[in-house]
Amino acid sequence: MPQHKSAKKRMRTSARKNAYNTQNKSRMKTAIKDLRSTEDKAVAEEKFRKVTTILDRLATKRILPPHTAAHRKSKLAKFVQSLG
Repeated sequence: MPQHKSAKKRMRTSARKNAYNTQNKSRMKTAIKDLRSTEDKAVAEEKFRKVTTILDRLATKRILPPHTAAHRKSKLAKFVQSLG
């Protein structure tokens, strides 16, 4: 357990940030799974826009590395284009 006042504060803030990051990553994963389970191209394009927004937001806030977000968007775009 932390002994110093600053270490106690650090523990509280890191727990808060951890909860926030976990929640956002979970939301991202759910949105991606929802998109990948779609078979209709029109619906998939709409869901792709929402997933792209989520990925961009996470990359901007550095919850997800920007390169990883770009990579995932690319793979998902390819998936949406393959739907017929």
